[in-house]
Amino acid sequence: MINLSEKEERGGELTEAEKEELRKSEKGTIIELLVPVETYLSAGVHIGTHSCTKYMESFVYRVRAEGLYVLDVRKIDERLRIAAKFLSRYEPQDIIAVASRPYAYRPVQKFAEVVGARALVGRIIPGTFTNPYLSTYTEPKVLLVSDPRTDTQAIKEAAKVGIPIVAFADTDAKIDYIDLIIPANNKGRKSLALLYWALARQILREKRIIPPDGDLAVPVSEFEMRLVQ
Repeated sequence: MINLSEKEERGGELTEAEKEELRKSEKGTIIELLVPVETYLSAGVHIGTHSCTKYMESFVYRVRAEGLYVLDVRKIDERLRIAAKFLSRYEPQDIIAVASRPYAYRPVQKFAEVVGARALVGRIIPGTFTNPYLSTYTEPKVLLVSDPRTDTQAIKEAAKVGIPIVAFADTDAKIDYIDLIIPANNKGRKSLALLYWALARQILREKRIIPPDGDLAVPVSEFEMRLVQ
């Protein structure tokens, strides 16, 4: 597991000029993001790791002098919209969100609660999607994973039975079998909370359960994993 230190998080800070640039498209027009750019940045959704796989290079905004990869907030936002539109086509109960990494447990559970999906956190028992004789067997129609590097059991089984896979992916992600990537910092508590909150809200907007500019009744803080004192 990669844990970002405070020093590394500060390494992802952007200048005011860069923040202003992220509010605009490549053509220079102002972009209306799902959440303000400052909110994305304060949650650290853009903070990558010190390595980057070939596929994830297209989502990188820049590389810091110390080698930390920084993701493009505009592309994170764009992929959240695409993923929400895609997931909104499914009945909520046919969506399963999984998380093997502890920081993703509460965001996944809260996401499932809000949109009506199902959540599987912790270890996935082999055969969960492939062995109908297991008591834990289930047949989702689409899978949402928090991290392709740790949710490997769920990904392999979903791929085996032909279930589409949507995944939050950091710069170091292995993207084998993933059908739709949402580039993001999938290791931080605040980042995961905001990502799942924004995705849940956008799905409900797509389904017209809430207005196009409507908000969730549940605040972002409720999606955040609690630290043990």
